[in-house]
Amino acid sequence: MGIYGQDWASYQSSTPDTTGLSFAFVKVSQGLTYTNPEWSAQRDHARAAGLVVGYYHYPEMANSPQQEADRFLGLAQPQVGELVCLDWEGYDSANEAVAHSTQLSYKEAWLRYVKSRLPHNPVGLYCNLEYWQSIDTTGYVQDFLWIATSGLPAGQPGINANWLFHQYTDSGSTDQDYCHLASTAELRSWAGSFSPAGPPWPGEYLKLQTPMLHDGNVRTWQQRMHDRGWPLTVDGWYGQQSDHVCRQFQQEKGLTVDGIVGPASWAAAWADPVS
Repeated sequence: MGIYGQDWASYQSSTPDTTGLSFAFVKVSQGLTYTNPEWSAQRDHARAAGLVVGYYHYPEMANSPQQEADRFLGLAQPQVGELVCLDWEGYDSANEAVAHSTQLSYKEAWLRYVKSRLPHNPVGLYCNLEYWQSIDTTGYVQDFLWIATSGLPAGQPGINANWLFHQYTDSGSTDQDYCHLASTAELRSWAGSFSPAGPPWPGEYLKLQTPMLHDGNVRTWQQRMHDRGWPLTVDGWYGQQSDHVCRQFQQEKGLTVDGIVGPASWAAAWADPVS
């Protein structure tokens, strides 16, 4: 179970085929001077097709990470719920002479700085297996890891780290990607959960169990669902009524229907449109 997407650069048209896709990452910039001439048209095309949109920057790591990030962000200006990523690799003349220690420090600084500028967007790292195993020493990816291991089956990148996206092939005209979340709606809800619109998921799965779950997190979720118009008693007990409402809500939002309030279902309770 999972969903599929692609990553686009100037090698692709301004309107790639989006059939069967849930998300697309668009290259915006490289270094301090290059801008993908197709990026804004590709973004608009992805939005119009209902895809979850991500933006990425390819670095020239002898430069200042903050300067490169500022230029990238000035171009991309992502909306709430859209993803931002550093394409951390250096197989080109601008990076081949840069020491690995400098490449690592660039990665750390870029991610932290961009997250400080975009606290309400998911910020993550793209890298291939060689960079992940040989150059990275910290495992720091900020909010998500997009790992490239071409030639392995989609969703089987061959690493033990907690990845979200897998680029499983770079052959052909377009790179192909996989996300282990169950649906476009679940990815959208996860990305939207960084918005200040509601409280963060408390880290507890709210579900029907024995003995019955009773705490403040249940009450907070019940109150929110009640405020959205669902017929739910706000008493802090996660019983049959809560389970039933949760399943109906998950079905309506295109989430996995299991009656469990996890990160995606929690985020959806505070997301628009209200229903």
